[in-house]
Amino acid sequence: MKVLIVDDHAVVRHGLKIAIQSHGYTVVAEAASINEAQAFMAQTNPDAIIVDINLPDGSGFDLVTWSRRVSPATAIVVLTLNDGEDYVRAAKSAGANAYIVKNAPLTDVIAALDFAISSPNSFSSKQICSSEVDSGLSSREIDVLQSINLGLSNSAIATNLYISVSTVKTHVSSILRKLDADNRVQALSIARQRGLLV
Repeated sequence: MKVLIVDDHAVVRHGLKIAIQSHGYTVVAEAASINEAQAFMAQTNPDAIIVDINLPDGSGFDLVTWSRRVSPATAIVVLTLNDGEDYVRAAKSAGANAYIVKNAPLTDVIAALDFAISSPNSFSSKQICSSEVDSGLSSREIDVLQSINLGLSNSAIATNLYISVSTVKTHVSSILRKLDADNRVQALSIARQRGLLV
C-alpha cells in the first residue's frame, strides 16, 4: 500500500513514516502543503493519504474534498490537533474515512489507516459526538473561525481562503448564528469552550 503523508511539521512526518513503513506500507511521498500534496498525488497515485487540517497554504479540509473528487477510492485519514466534534463532522462531510487526534498513540493512527484502506466508503473516529453540542459548522465555516481567531480581517480571510469578502461576511454571520453569539469575540469564546479552537 502506497501512503502519502501531508503535514507541515517535519518531525510529525518523520515519526509517521517510520511507523507506517514498519507496518509494511510504503510511504511514497511527504508533503508540507496542499500544493505539494496535489503534485505528489498526481505523481504517485497513493492508496492512502494522511492529512493535517492546519496547512500553510490552506485548510486540509480543502485537500480532503479535492482528493475525494479526483480519486474516490483513496483512503483518507485526517490527523490533527483539533478534537472538537464539529471538526469530526466536517472531516466526514469533506470525504475523509477516519479522524484521529495527534495525541493518540501511533498504534491508533495505524489502526485508522488500516480501517480507511479496508473500508473506503466508511467513516471512523474515536472522538465522541454528542448532538447537544453540535454547532453544525461547515468545514469552510471552521476555516473562517480559525482565521478570525488569528485576528485576520475579512479581506485578509478572503485572500487566504480564495473567496470574496461578501462570502466571508456570509460565513461570519452563519458562524455567529450557529454558535448563538452576538459578536466575534463571543463566538471565539464559545468556540474555545466547545473545543473548536486549540
